[in-house]
Amino acid sequence: MAGTLNKVMLIGNLGDEVKMHYFDDKNCVGRFPLATSESYTNKQTNERVTNTEWHNIVVRNKAAEICEKYLTKGDKVYIEGRIKTRKWTDDKGMERYSTEIQCDEFTFLTPKTDQQQSNKPNANPQSQPSAPSNAAPQGDDDLPF
Repeated sequence: MAGTLNKVMLIGNLGDEVKMHYFDDKNCVGRFPLATSESYTNKQTNERVTNTEWHNIVVRNKAAEICEKYLTKGDKVYIEGRIKTRKWTDDKGMERYSTEIQCDEFTFLTPKTDQQQSNKPNANPQSQPSAPSNAAPQGDDDLPF
């Protein structure tokens, strides 16, 4: 193979709200943790085991503003991007590393009706329609499946 590839595709749930950082030149960065989980049955104990992996997601500019507006903790989202490791020196002179997913594309997977119910106190899920709809400004044709 002649080239290289750095591509990540994740489907997971937000672990927190999108945290925004604005710069003087009107650019901005949004950051949020994304949880992905895998489950299996332990053959020796017959117990169901779930492992959760946390990913640091970074989105920029207009995409970051859209994520901040529409995503809330617990929402399911599809993220496509690349892995980037940053290196810096902390206050004590120690070298630190952080691995992040630089998001290029995303699709919101939590139906709009679910988002509305989670914002309403005492919402009765059985009394509202549960027809899935996409809250993302992107279409379903961006999904990898």
